Amino acid sequence: MTSTDITRALHDLLFTPDLGLTEAVDRHFTPDYRQRTNGVWSDRAGFVQHMTRLRTLIRSGHVQVHDELRDGARYADRHTVTLVHEDGHTSRTEVYLFAELAPDGRFRRVEETTLLVTGHADDGNLGLVR
Repeated sequence: MTSTDITRALHDLLFTPDLGLTEAVDRHFTPDYRQRTNGVWSDRAGFVQHMTRLRTLIRSGHVQVHDELRDGARYADRHTVTLVHEDGHTSRTEVYLFAELAPDGRFRRVEETTLLVTGHADDGNLGLVR
């Protein structure tokens, strides 16, 4: 398997509705995956619950990577996610992400901090919604 990156992962998770969520998660994340977003940890089950909820809130979107670095099992990037919500409004969130990749190239751990750039005030909580 080739190593994943945030663009491919988010595309499969959020912007490819015909791809099953289980398949998308398995493609990019290890069984022991953990994520910390804005200081709150979740395990893989919590992450799947989060993605399930986001899929009901988001109509479409895209990712723009500004900076990206790989060094062996380490991955870091700064990206902006633009989302079109089901109610039609758009939000943009800048994300600072640091990750550990498993030997097979999937994400094993992600730690990220998010900053709402544009959108409703509640959009700032999208990284934690379940």
